[in-house]
Amino acid sequence: MKQILSSLAVMALISLGTAAQAADCYADYKAKQDNPLRLHYGVMQVSACDKGQAKKEVAQRLKGSGWTLLNVMSVFGPEGLDKRKANAGKFYLRY
Repeated sequence: MKQILSSLAVMALISLGTAAQAADCYADYKAKQDNPLRLHYGVMQVSACDKGQAKKEVAQRLKGSGWTLLNVMSVFGPEGLDKRKANAGKFYLRY
């Protein structure tokens, strides 16, 4: 019984570490709106540091505001935020 509880405690700590890592993931992307055509570059915090999963998440969030995702350019950690802030402008961590 003690071994089971110890194992569960270790697994819980590992998953907390994974969740904390995932919270520090960001994606930079390009999106568009039609009629009239509008384009924007933005940076968004995402739940996974995987580009494929980030594409789905970014597309879903943008769709709610009438934007269509064109491309997720990269997925990165907090160390990449400062160099992207000026280019993203009002779309920096907006969605």
